[in-house]
Amino acid sequence: MTALRGRAWTFGRDIDTDLIIPARYLNMKTAEELAAHVMEDADPTFASKVQPGDIVVAQENFGCGSSREHAPLALKGAGVSVVIAKSFARIFYRNAFNTGLPILVAPEAVDGTNRGDELSVDLATGEIVNLTTGKTYQAQPLPPFMRELVEVGGLLPYLKKRAAAG
Repeated sequence: MTALRGRAWTFGRDIDTDLIIPARYLNMKTAEELAAHVMEDADPTFASKVQPGDIVVAQENFGCGSSREHAPLALKGAGVSVVIAKSFARIFYRNAFNTGLPILVAPEAVDGTNRGDELSVDLATGEIVNLTTGKTYQAQPLPPFMRELVEVGGLLPYLKKRAAAG
């Protein structure tokens, strides 16, 4: 997997799953349907302005609240390539990888990123480069298994691939 590159969208602390995808949209099934409403209660312009490859950067406890796979699916459906935060709620962390959305814990990168900055992220090395400021940050690299989950699109596609391989 090559380095991910995109524009940063910054958010504060305690962005819960209801801010990521409001409960009123949980009857929607596909990532594309959910994407039309992603983050609308946190930033009403996000869904209409986010571009494929863009990166969400947030403070502590991203994805807290209710356990719902809809939250990472909505972000992924909107084209978000990775979420970088100071910390993640444990259930969001699991749901993100189960749906194939990579996430990285990188407090210094969060503090050094402003909305609109261009970022480059290497999941294998954990290197995050703010191309706007020229500063480089280090996150914990994703282990090979986690990268494979992301590359194949999540846990279910991974299990199907393994089953097909025998």
